[in-house]
Amino acid sequence: MSALKERLLANRLILFDDFYAKAEQFTRMLLNWNKTHNLSGAKNDRDIEKHIFDSVYPLSFLDDFSNCMDIGAGAGFPGLILAMAKPRVRFTLVEPLNKRASFLQFATAILHIDNAFVIDKRVEQTPIVTYDLIVSRAVSDAKTVYDLALPFMNSRSFLLLYKGAKTAAKEAGAIGAKIVGAAHATYLLVGRREANV
Repeated sequence: MSALKERLLANRLILFDDFYAKAEQFTRMLLNWNKTHNLSGAKNDRDIEKHIFDSVYPLSFLDDFSNCMDIGAGAGFPGLILAMAKPRVRFTLVEPLNKRASFLQFATAILHIDNAFVIDKRVEQTPIVTYDLIVSRAVSDAKTVYDLALPFMNSRSFLLLYKGAKTAAKEAGAIGAKIVGAAHATYLLVGRREANV
């Protein structure tokens, strides 16, 4: 995890040492579960380290937030990783697939991530609560995810989508999103007020 720490520090992201210890344990855990359950496409430490970096990089440009929902939390990218990085923020991880939800519940328990809560349902079946930040990665197109997120947003909420560069350029206009590009990844950021839908 020293390479991960160096990359994060180079991007002015200073995280608790506890984050790196948990990230190391999470990596071992996910690789182990992947052997049986194929939770993510990550095949080795380097793959997972890249996903971890991509997950927390937005903390370098996001304003502070007190709660967050991850729509389609999958194997924990980005929601569970963000929860490890922001222990004072409440995270709701929405994941309808049983094997992934089970992994998230196991990981939060074993790693003592007490600020993350797993909901093993589709987002449409989730109780309506307003969130400061809603994140989503590899779930659907931007407009579909925006429509799913809208009931959980107020005028101060933001939606952050993790996208490839080409996809981001194609989908940003549909929701009035700002494209935040980095050398390693591309993000779409939109607030309810800014959206033109």
